Amino acid sequence: MLTHHYGRIVAAVGPAANGSTFTTTPTPTTTHVPRVQRMKTLARSLATLLIAPLLLTHWIGRRITDADRSLESHSQFLALLPGSTGSFLRVAFYQRALQACHPTATIAFGTLFSKVDARLGPHIYIGPRCCLGLVTLEADVLLGPGVQIPSGPQTHGIERLDIPIRQQTGQRVRITIGPDSWIGAGSVVLADVGQQTVVGAGSIVTKPLPDRVIAVGNPARVIASRRSNNESIA
Repeated sequence: MLTHHYGRIVAAVGPAANGSTFTTTPTPTTTHVPRVQRMKTLARSLATLLIAPLLLTHWIGRRITDADRSLESHSQFLALLPGSTGSFLRVAFYQRALQACHPTATIAFGTLFSKVDARLGPHIYIGPRCCLGLVTLEADVLLGPGVQIPSGPQTHGIERLDIPIRQQTGQRVRITIGPDSWIGAGSVVLADVGQQTVVGAGSIVTKPLPDRVIAVGNPARVIASRRSNNESIA
């Protein structure tokens, strides 16, 4: 016979009409993971519809001022939206406002962007109240709360004393955080960070960090390796 258990058809053995026995094959059911994925897809589609007016005002703002200034003002507004709903709305906007933003990104409350050329890879997490400039976050990067990654260490010129610093042209460079790296809370990153590297909370990264190390301090220094025994730190 057949029995029904928690929404599934469970195989049983029983006599057929001709006296022989038969078995039935369990019917596969929809698993939890695809259901969650469908819900996320629906949420992303809804978020896209909700932020459509902001995309229009951003398009207008790009032509009235410039792309970065328009991004800053929209980023400040979007930063105020709390919870998962806020993250979905932010990602939906940044998918269309930044150079690259993967739909699986998570962008927490209070995060600000200042450069439209920023790139956000798959499954990255940006904690609350981060400030990001010309940055590339590669796949699976984690940023703790309050991380600052400006567009390099020389965003303002300081050579001349007869001109205010705010009027001196600086040099903006892209900062790249390698895949699967973790930047601790309150850190300031002014140079590239290699893949699978951990930066301790409150650190200031002034020079590039190699792959698979742990670095802490001001300025950040390598204190340990995450490599296997047959690997060496570059």
